[in-house]
Amino acid sequence: MAGALALTACSGGGGSDDSSSPTPSATAAPTSTADTGGTGGKTSSSGKLQGSWLATTDGKAVALVVTDKQAGLFATGGTVCTGTAGEEAGMQMIHLTCTDGSKDRGTGMVDSVSKNSMQVTWSGKVGKETYTKAEGGKLPSGLPTGNLGS
Repeated sequence: MAGALALTACSGGGGSDDSSSPTPSATAAPTSTADTGGTGGKTSSSGKLQGSWLATTDGKAVALVVTDKQAGLFATGGTVCTGTAGEEAGMQMIHLTCTDGSKDRGTGMVDSVSKNSMQVTWSGKVGKETYTKAEGGKLPSGLPTGNLGS
């Protein structure tokens, strides 16, 4: 919040005093380290991560969908997470916020990605998870839906 106020104070328009100190803009820099839960817009293009990815973890089907810089994760049992995916500081990262408050897959670092598979190490208790790319970029039919639409 203070970072937003500092940024707002720096973006004032119309002042004719060109001799103002550059100090206010320097105070905004430390706010870039704040944890925004993946909504801070820090990621750039997700390139190779694009598409629909499937995994089975602890007996549950997990679908990870990446479109542009947006990511969504769905797991049987009702887990629904949304966030961002892309490059940060030379690494491919995924940041998710789950509707049930789970932090099991909050931040993921992509260890490897190829045409057919992707391995992600999550900061939560899930740890390493290996995904297989869905055919044609679409999820296969017959995935469990947890009684959605019934």
